Amino acid sequence: MTGAPDRLSGAEPGFLDKERIIAAPGFNRWLVPPAALAIHLCIGMAYGFSVFWLPLSKALGIKEAIKCGPDVGFFQELFASGCDWKISTLGWMYTLFFVLLGSSAAIWGGWLERAGPRKAGVVSAVCWCGGMLISALGVHLHQFWLMLLGSGVIGGIGLGLGYISPVSTLIKWFPDRRGMATGMAIMGFGGGAMIGSPLAAELMKQFATPTDVGVAQTFVVMALVYFVFMMGGALSYRVPASGWKPEGWTPPKAQASNTMITQNHVHVKKVWGIPQFWLIWMVLCMNVSAGIGVIGMASPMLQEVFGGSLIGLSGEAAKFGNLDKTQLTAIAGVAAGFAALISLFNIGGRFFWASLSDKLGRKMTYVVFFVLGGLMYASIPGSAMAGNKLLFVGAICIILSMYGGGFATVPAYLADLFGTQMVGAIHGRLLTAWATAGVLGPIVVNYMRDYQLGLGIPREQVYNQTMYILVGMLVIGLICNLLVRPLDPKHFMTAAELAEEKRLAHDRAVASELGNVTMTHHQSSIALVLLAWAAVGIPLAWGVYRTGLSVTKFFN
Repeated sequence: MTGAPDRLSGAEPGFLDKERIIAAPGFNRWLVPPAALAIHLCIGMAYGFSVFWLPLSKALGIKEAIKCGPDVGFFQELFASGCDWKISTLGWMYTLFFVLLGSSAAIWGGWLERAGPRKAGVVSAVCWCGGMLISALGVHLHQFWLMLLGSGVIGGIGLGLGYISPVSTLIKWFPDRRGMATGMAIMGFGGGAMIGSPLAAELMKQFATPTDVGVAQTFVVMALVYFVFMMGGALSYRVPASGWKPEGWTPPKAQASNTMITQNHVHVKKVWGIPQFWLIWMVLCMNVSAGIGVIGMASPMLQEVFGGSLIGLSGEAAKFGNLDKTQLTAIAGVAAGFAALISLFNIGGRFFWASLSDKLGRKMTYVVFFVLGGLMYASIPGSAMAGNKLLFVGAICIILSMYGGGFATVPAYLADLFGTQMVGAIHGRLLTAWATAGVLGPIVVNYMRDYQLGLGIPREQVYNQTMYILVGMLVIGLICNLLVRPLDPKHFMTAAELAEEKRLAHDRAVASELGNVTMTHHQSSIALVLLAWAAVGIPLAWGVYRTGLSVTKFFN
């Protein structure tokens, strides 16, 4: 990226620079959400990487895993080439994804605001897809450290940059519908696995041979496909000219007084010292911790609570501990359909709740999450004891919709409180709450389950205490949310500080300020908008269709 002095002297900005993507008059803002979805649907495959674990655990043995010796610990396994990896070892890649997502978003969020979404999107594509290619090499050479470096570290950085790249841009394009706009993009992250997992399964079937499980080739093909989509999304980003607003829209400042929506702006370097930031950090952390806890246990919980009743058995014979291998396989198939069902609610909730927050307000939406969510969690032990599958499944589906909704609503919450100038960078720092929740939620759930089993409590009752602990987390989140108040004016940038930040971020009100760069009126055609949406809508519809086929196993 060339320096600011060159810009002022009339030198033309580089192809990836923010100045090159200021939208011309007549640009249709509805072209931006498909660009964001193109990136989020690809990086969302991070949720679906577990589809590779079983084949990779037999990469050498093919039919049966070649187990490592008892003297081979985790660090030796990183470099071992003569035995297969354990699934628990492969799971470290999943952990790295979300640790690196949160940390890279926090570290480079400020750079992203100044560099613009196009450059950040291109870097994300190179990291995510390049990481998959390095992982393919790791599979080929049977070196797990290459997989951790590739998809885990480099890919994790791509995740973080790709995840937050559209946030600030969408909020600026849709000041009238902030929740809906960010909900569309973040819905894509939740939906990425719906497309990627069945695609990976089909590719592995095609590439599998008697001597190869087909994972390396699948990584290569998916990396190339994802690169095309992600680059298409990155190059399609446009940012509005400084001061742009939708025709006929009145900013909230002139409306009844919604004091929770500011027209001022906070610098990202100040947020660590602002109480409201930490309150929202806790709000997100508690909502996500409770939700992750349910996601991780939903399938085994359904099987252990309802046992053979899922396949028509009754009485003592239906208890989980009395089932034979064939019956256990049958109920596992039903549980897989249940997992697919809750994934649909997770994704749909991201768009539904975020859009609803534009009407209810962000603070009230989170009140609904915590109050309604608390009631749902508290109802699960009762519905389990009564054997009421409908209430049990309904409660978990609603919980998962609000889990997804929490992710999608929080960027708009931040924009309301902290302003839009650096909301992407502030959102990046807030994602450290996600990384924390990713550790906290599973630890609480798994520890409590093991503790309850150790006390000799029947399997169908081991989750009861856990549900009440998760209710407690939501109460903490509710209290933090109720304490959120508008910011003290001292936290906002002064007019001079804002002008300097706009200069560093290369914000421009008109194209003529760019020297050699000129823009003419550009009326986006409806056909182009429809084509852009079809490019992301068709793969997403295919993913929903494939997931729907899995859901039928549950209802049948």
